[in-house]
Amino acid sequence: MNDAAYKYLRVSGRIEVVVAGKKKLELTASPSSDVPENEVWINVDEMKAAGLSDNSIATVRSVRM
Repeated sequence: MNDAAYKYLRVSGRIEVVVAGKKKLELTASPSSDVPENEVWINVDEMKAAGLSDNSIATVRSVRM
């Protein structure tokens, strides 16, 4: 995920991704300046396993411990 978004969301290493209020994933996140600010890039194999398609619109938030 973009490093500015990573800081803004106060991510501590894990994010929660929710698609259409139904599919939820918890993923490990790392900051990268190569990723555009409004995007989160996820491993293709993890997306397929969760039943997500490319270019899905999702809510992303930091996991609260």
